[in-house]
Amino acid sequence: MTDDMTAPLRRRDARRNRELLVEAAHEVFTEQGLEAPLDVIARRAGVGNATLYRHFPSRAALVDAAFRDPLTGTMAAGERARAATDPWDGLVGYLEAVFAVLATDRGTNDLMTTHLEGIESLQAVHAHNRATVDLLLRRGREGGSIRADATTEDVLFALAALGRAVPSLATAAGPEAWRRPLALLLDGLRASPAVAPLPSPALTADELGDALQGLGPHRAPRSSPE
Repeated sequence: MTDDMTAPLRRRDARRNRELLVEAAHEVFTEQGLEAPLDVIARRAGVGNATLYRHFPSRAALVDAAFRDPLTGTMAAGERARAATDPWDGLVGYLEAVFAVLATDRGTNDLMTTHLEGIESLQAVHAHNRATVDLLLRRGREGGSIRADATTEDVLFALAALGRAVPSLATAAGPEAWRRPLALLLDGLRASPAVAPLPSPALTADELGDALQGLGPHRAPRSSPE
């Protein structure tokens, strides 16, 4: 068989290997978090480590490919929240949709609650998430349903910190256990004549980024080192 005849077969095999790697990566990252060993992913895909690195020269490239499509669901939930007539209902519905994913998918949890470099799809999701929260808070403040001194950085940090605990909470108390702490957090955002002013100063955008950087991804089991 000539090279011209085998080239389409090689391309087809390469595409299939890439698809297998992306599928396996999403499964393993979902189970173990973004620090899961890459050789575990290669074995689950049924390929060698060299094949993995030929398609994905860095962990960030593999993460980006594995979560690009699933992350669009978060942006879709944000669009629905923005279209809500009542900003409070929009905020509650949006955060409930996000936390339902954070409780079951450690990979997405790592992506949504920390600051990770080099993942293109994540940058768009974080920007969309910030814009969604900012818009809903502003509308809620203007309408009197959300306290006037709550900032976007306040909310994003609180969501990230609480979101990090959601997987272990779900394991300990059930998949819906996150609803209780989220309800308490939301109650803290409500406008009330009796509420005390928040201590100052509020986080800046740079301080929020530094704090999220420090949270780091969930640690994967170390029984299968890379």
